Amino acid sequence: QVQLVESGGGLVQPGGSLRLSCAASSTIFSIYTMGWYRQAPGQQRELVANIASGGFTNYVDSVKGRFTISRDNAKKMVYLQMNSLKPEDTAVYYCNAHGFGGNYWGQGTQVTVSS
Repeated sequence: QVQLVESGGGLVQPGGSLRLSCAASSTIFSIYTMGWYRQAPGQQRELVANIASGGFTNYVDSVKGRFTISRDNAKKMVYLQMNSLKPEDTAVYYCNAHGFGGNYWGQGTQVTVSS
């Protein structure tokens, strides 16, 4: 069982930046593929970015060049640095841990991009 707790969401103006953080409880954190997903009202949850245990990263096209996912295995943390935010980035962002036979979600953190 893995518990995930997100933080760092909030209200930001277009063009601004936010950094999301996700703290994991698992002692075997390093083996999981960690990801950030988002869900806007009326839309399906979508993958934003993920990072494998070895550090390989993957991004949805709409955030490439603006968002950066990273992880700190020693601290059992994963981050999403979001720059040049757009109104269409508004959503609830969820942290995900996948692997070792499990798939785990955090409770989500709201990101609102509005002037």
